[in-house]
Amino acid sequence: MQPLIDHARTFGQRPEQLAELAAGQSPQVLFITCSDSRVVPALITGARPGELFELRTAGNIVPPHAIGRPTAEAATIEYAVEVLGVRDVVVCGHSHCGAVGALVRGDDLDAVPAVRDWLAHAADDPASADPDDPTVAGGVQHHVLSQLLRLRSYPCVQRRLADGRLRLRGWYYEVHTGAVREHRADTDRFEAL
Repeated sequence: MQPLIDHARTFGQRPEQLAELAAGQSPQVLFITCSDSRVVPALITGARPGELFELRTAGNIVPPHAIGRPTAEAATIEYAVEVLGVRDVVVCGHSHCGAVGALVRGDDLDAVPAVRDWLAHAADDPASADPDDPTVAGGVQHHVLSQLLRLRSYPCVQRRLADGRLRLRGWYYEVHTGAVREHRADTDRFEAL
């Protein structure tokens, strides 16, 4: 923890570099990814403060849109699309994902009921993936596509897609290599960016 504290102490020593952020934000991308500490969106994309609007959830799950039952995730998506006017939404899954791995393997999660109940929100069961693959690549990629479909059920996303003001992208990040692949609709494969 001490190195993090030391960095935080020195971070604000050049306020002139951050002053313009007080005027507001206008990110072009909503980046939905896992809470996993090995996934750092700004590091992966090279984004500077104010360039990415982030939504991080266990397993990069986008919960179902439910009228009258707001969630923090739904509020973040709606705010990014309607208020900030992001042009792209990226759902980024990653190799070695514990959440998707648990789904693929059918792990008993009774000891962690909040995790179990959250993972029940996974849009589609990736259990057809290879449970012996430590990267769970197939399961994660399938899961990313399921979350993109889930996003399409949000009314604000539907409207922006229909009028061409929004694009949805599915990414797969390999934590062990740093490689990023994007789903290509024409080949139905995740390919290098």
